[in-house]
Amino acid sequence: MQTEELIIAGFGGQGVLSMGKMLAYAALMEEKEVTWMPAYGPEQRGGTANVTVIISDERISSPILNVYDTAIILNQQSMDKFENKVKPGGTLIYDPHGISHKPTRTDISIFTVDAVAAANEMENSKAFNMIVLGGYLKIKPVVSIEAVLKGLRKTLPERHHNLIPVNEAALHKGMDLITQSK
Repeated sequence: MQTEELIIAGFGGQGVLSMGKMLAYAALMEEKEVTWMPAYGPEQRGGTANVTVIISDERISSPILNVYDTAIILNQQSMDKFENKVKPGGTLIYDPHGISHKPTRTDISIFTVDAVAAANEMENSKAFNMIVLGGYLKIKPVVSIEAVLKGLRKTLPERHHNLIPVNEAALHKGMDLITQSK
């Protein structure tokens, strides 16, 4: 890996910012260069939210991006806004739940991960973002699952460490579920 420039976008409350934070912490655990830049509307929960994450083996000159290697899209508004900002040859990953207009580009790789259904199956709606993250890491292994779990241990208050196995299961579920669109 040289550099991965990523945007994760969806509604506030979907775990968009924390997914980006988990990636950033995992990259730090692996001693990579990283930036994490959140953006969200005033109504955080339910409003649109996105986070730009850059992970690199080299120094990062600027956290501001106009185009991305990868976009993880979790709602239609974000699809409308960011589908065309994926670099040609890049990757778009989306959860089909809540997406009415599927991506149409032919110059990028497109993957789906049905994280809403998987989280319901796990009876844990909070596992949604970790399922998506697992799918992403299967396609783009920019950090290891071990580093993500290490980052969770560092960022979660100790009273919530009992949730780490659930998060690990969600990561693996996402890796199993992600499929390339035709």
